[in-house]
Amino acid sequence: MIELRPYQLAAHTRWLCAAEPGPAALAEHVLTTGNGHGWADRAVQPRAIALDCAGHVLLRGDPGALDPAGLAPLAHRYVEAPGRFLPVLGASFDRVVPRERMVYVQREPAAAPRPPRGVTIRPLTSADAPALVRIAPDSAWIHASWGGPSGLGRSGHAWGAFRQGALLAVACTYFRGSSYEDIAVVTAPDQRRQQLALGCVVALSRDTAARGRTASWTCSRYDRASRLLAWTAGFRLVREYVHYATGAPSVQGARIPA
Repeated sequence: MIELRPYQLAAHTRWLCAAEPGPAALAEHVLTTGNGHGWADRAVQPRAIALDCAGHVLLRGDPGALDPAGLAPLAHRYVEAPGRFLPVLGASFDRVVPRERMVYVQREPAAAPRPPRGVTIRPLTSADAPALVRIAPDSAWIHASWGGPSGLGRSGHAWGAFRQGALLAVACTYFRGSSYEDIAVVTAPDQRRQQLALGCVVALSRDTAARGRTASWTCSRYDRASRLLAWTAGFRLVREYVHYATGAPSVQGARIPA
C-alpha cells in the first residue's frame, strides 16, 4: 500500500464517512482534523483503502487488490474490517486476534455527581498539556487521536477534573464525526472510585449535545468497569462488532514505514 497525500485523502475517502456511532467516526476525524494517515493500493482510483489514527484502522474495499507485504503499515494496530479481509490479514501478520467490541450511544439524561472537596471539573485548554502528560503511566493514548497533549488541550473537546492544578481524570472526544463523537476517558490510578470520570463524561456529553452531536462510547465486551461507567452516564448499547489486533509483519521483506 502507498500513503495518500492530504488532497488524495479528501478525494478518495469521503465514502468511508458514515453517520453512525462507533469506529465510523474515525474517517471524519482524520479528514477534518488532519490527525492520522491514509493508505491505498494505488493513488488513482484505489480499490482498497485504510485510514489509520491513534492505532485504530478502518479497512475497506476489495481485499483482492492487496498483497500481504503491502499491509505492513497496519502492523500492531486494531483493524476494523469486513470479514472478507481476514485471509489477507492472516497472511500479512504473525498474529491476528479478534477483539469483541460494544458500541453505546447516550440515550438517557445523567445527573452530574458532586465533585469531592477541592476538585473542579472544567474544559481543558492548551495550557493543560503538561497536566495531560502527567495524569497516569501509559496514558499517552488518550491524546494520540489529536496528535499529542497540546492538540487535545486546544481542541475544545476535553473536560478534566483538577485539584490544585493536578489533572485527576479526563474525558475527551476521541474521534469526532459530524453526527457522533466517540469519547474516551482516563483516571489517575490513585483517584479512582470518586466518580471523577463520571463527572467529566457527563460534562463532555452535555458539551457534545450543545454542538448538535451525540456522544457515543466504544469499549471491549470484557471491560466491565467501562461498561458500567457508560451505563451510569446514560449510554445504552446499540450494536456490537469485532476488530482485529495485528502483530508484526510475517512476510519476508515487508517494512513498516518510519
